[in-house]
Amino acid sequence: MKNIDWKEQLNIVYSTNPDFKQEPDDDGQEEAALPPSKQKLRILLDRKNRKGKEATIITGFVGSDDELKELARKLKTKCGTGGSARGGEILIQGDMRTKVKELLESDGYNARII
Repeated sequence: MKNIDWKEQLNIVYSTNPDFKQEPDDDGQEEAALPPSKQKLRILLDRKNRKGKEATIITGFVGSDDELKELARKLKTKCGTGGSARGGEILIQGDMRTKVKELLESDGYNARII
């Protein structure tokens, strides 16, 4: 039997079946990664809640967290700036929209500046 977390068992109130065994809902599959040519990334500039500083945000990435972090690392290295990757978004410090778009298109992604 697979190891089931106690938090997943909270939705079971009571079972009269003596042979009842809870099965996990998901099969452990992550979101299937699309090839770069099928992905539609949106690039936007954000200034809110940053004390006047600008940040370039890339949204719309479909894939695993490891692939997202790898793409973010590559973009941060090429732009020569800092940033982060979490929640399906990549944040690059500064106004790097045009450079990020060129880099993403050279890797085969469909990127659009909003």
